[in-house]
Amino acid sequence: MSDESYDTPEQTAAATAEESAPVADTAELARQRDEFYDRLLRTTAEFDNYRKRTDRERQQFAEAAAADLIKDLLPMVDDLERAMKADAGGADTDSVRRGVELIHKQLLETLRKRGVTPIESLGADFDPHFHQAVLYEPAVGRRDGEVIEEFARGYTLGDRLLRPAMVKVAKG
Repeated sequence: MSDESYDTPEQTAAATAEESAPVADTAELARQRDEFYDRLLRTTAEFDNYRKRTDRERQQFAEAAAADLIKDLLPMVDDLERAMKADAGGADTDSVRRGVELIHKQLLETLRKRGVTPIESLGADFDPHFHQAVLYEPAVGRRDGEVIEEFARGYTLGDRLLRPAMVKVAKG
């Protein structure tokens, strides 16, 4: 007898399966890689589309808000144009003044409806968050740091400062 051993069909099939297992694993890994890469590309494209859509919606919202405010201001522009056409040299200057005061009142009401509130400064203590000191002046009978004159009114929109009040402050 010889030492040569002959493989049985079962042994031959097992050896073939062992040799093809790494090839099958590699094919499975390549398929998964391609699937994940495709999913990554789709997710990236979906996110990019989402970002573009939200930017477009934000722009449309800002334009709609601006258009709404401008629409509210147009009647005041018309009233101002009528006031400018009035004869300023005539005896009717009192009615022109009343017209301008009415326009001013309309404008303040429109701003109030939009959430804009004026900053009350006269007599208040100077607050650098809401006031911009233009002048400091010694003032008899006034507290140090008290606002004694307002050059330009300040405004807030909700909690946001739109413009600080330009003021003169008493110096002790």
